[in-house]
Amino acid sequence: QGHAVESGGGFVQAGGSLRLSCAASGRTFSGYAMGWFRQALGKEREFVAAIYWAGGQTYYSDSVKGRFTISRDNAKNALYLQMNSLKPEDTAVYYCARGKSTWYSGNYYYTNTYDYWGQGTQVTVSS
Repeated sequence: QGHAVESGGGFVQAGGSLRLSCAASGRTFSGYAMGWFRQALGKEREFVAAIYWAGGQTYYSDSVKGRFTISRDNAKNALYLQMNSLKPEDTAVYYCARGKSTWYSGNYYYTNTYDYWGQGTQVTVSS
């Protein structure tokens, strides 16, 4: 079936930076939109950022806009999330996923618009 594999999480102090990576296992990312989501303990999974398959169009949640940058390298079948100015409220497990064929600019923030989820990588930001 294939799935995504996230890496790059860790423990960082507030104001610090981390770069998350997502690699494809058994599937290609090329030609598909991709997204990052996060889930804090006791909360629902929420949208963080998405990127169109060609990389030109990006989308962000209001909570991370201006601090996080999503990018992709289709040649390497990889997705990235550069996170700067991290805050304690960014603490969560971060997941990447591939957009389904039904993905478009009006539904990019719904979890059911994505498949091939990874197992996530933990990001912890201390105050």
